[in-house]
Amino acid sequence: MTSYDQIDTFSKWRQRLWPVRSFELKKLLPLILMKFFISLVYAILTCMKDTLVVTAHGSGAEVIPVLKGWIVLPCAIIATLIYSKLANLFKRSTLFYGTIGVLLLILVLYAFVLYPNASHLEPHASADWLLHKLGDHYSHWVSIYRYWIQSLFFVTAELWASLVIFLLFWGITNHITTVGEAKRTYTILIAAGDIATILAGPLILYYVRKYSHFDFLFTMQCMIAYVLVFGVIIMGLHYYLTERVLKQPRFALPPALEQEGEKTKLSLLGGLKLIGSSKYLLCLAVMVVGYGLCINLIEVTWKAHVKLLYPSAAQYQAFMGSVTTFVGVAAFFTVIFIGGGCIRKLGWHFSSQLTPIILGCTGLIFFFFVLFNKHFNTSNHLLFGMTPLMFLVFFGAFQNIVSKVMKYSFFDPTKEMAFIPLDAESKTKGKAAIDVVGSRFGKSGAAWIQVGLMDLVGTGSILSVTSTLTPIIAATVIGWILSVRYINKEFMKKQKEHSL
Repeated sequence: MTSYDQIDTFSKWRQRLWPVRSFELKKLLPLILMKFFISLVYAILTCMKDTLVVTAHGSGAEVIPVLKGWIVLPCAIIATLIYSKLANLFKRSTLFYGTIGVLLLILVLYAFVLYPNASHLEPHASADWLLHKLGDHYSHWVSIYRYWIQSLFFVTAELWASLVIFLLFWGITNHITTVGEAKRTYTILIAAGDIATILAGPLILYYVRKYSHFDFLFTMQCMIAYVLVFGVIIMGLHYYLTERVLKQPRFALPPALEQEGEKTKLSLLGGLKLIGSSKYLLCLAVMVVGYGLCINLIEVTWKAHVKLLYPSAAQYQAFMGSVTTFVGVAAFFTVIFIGGGCIRKLGWHFSSQLTPIILGCTGLIFFFFVLFNKHFNTSNHLLFGMTPLMFLVFFGAFQNIVSKVMKYSFFDPTKEMAFIPLDAESKTKGKAAIDVVGSRFGKSGAAWIQVGLMDLVGTGSILSVTSTLTPIIAATVIGWILSVRYINKEFMKKQKEHSL
């Protein structure tokens, strides 16, 4: 695998925007398009999954931590165990097609079989009995059972991120890329995902505004039809990359890496043991868990306010679609004009520190406004010309956009770069355990904290536990920053050892 990491011959703007040689496009372009369509699917699914579970009758944002903590995590662990077993039997490419195929099949069944017949399949009678026995403060638990069809969709959307984005896409990308190439190209791949996020918003808004006021089912089925087409394109691009491009002498992998890409002796337990025995991998896991914990503790509180301001499914989905577009636009310009140059010039350490610092600061400010919301309400003051609820929703949207921009522009590329200098075992076992299970533990940890506190307080409302969540976020951010510092020292050593 030939590597041309020096870009001194490029012009200033070429180095910043497109530090790629012409011959590298054969390998890079399929990766860019794959990242684009994978992110486009995820952006569509993300907007839909929250809308379906939050706006269902008798449901709310409180069901999100229950789903993430008690449903999605076990499903992610089971999926990883299955993937680990199959990795011993099948090639990496077979697992790629099989994983995407199964997820697409579930989505098609949901849109064209389960959801249209939801009134006959949802157990409302038994759910009402459970709610009567348990009480209203456990309604978020009962809603998961009552709306199991929507819960299935939510879990599938979450698994798309864990399996397809982190395990499949970044797995093959790290497998065929050097650290030097990553410094030049990973921000481009992130930018491709940002463009997809930009386009997802208008696509969703078009169908919501045109059809959802009289036929939300048709709107949802159109979105799933797009997802199915994009999924087929993703598999086609993977086939072209692996069977056509990587077979060419210029891009061919070394024999050891080629053999590694066939069948991988991968076990979840082995990956977790590997993380426990390596402080470097453990700190990477802390990074991933820290992001998942912080973003979910803040995001669920924000979505609870969004539900209050936009109670209907169409209104909620339209607002979330707009937020998705803003995330894509902001992330794209940040990646292109700041992210890549920041990583190359200011280094891995500085770039990886930005996400915890900015996410932590904006999140704590948002919680400050939530805690003092009652004061604003009683004083009848408008904040910047908005009611207190509207201000919280829009400031929360700003915080969510900033956090995700930092993730896409700095967190994702620096985290993926940290895997490249590792040995083959750490790249496969360690990465699978960190990305799939570790990321889920971050989200699930936030869910367990939220659900536990809600049940302890006995209100069943996420807004009643905000004051307790604030110090948890602060402590998590501090641990995240300390882990980044350790990784940086080891990362620099590993780069020198491998002469990359």
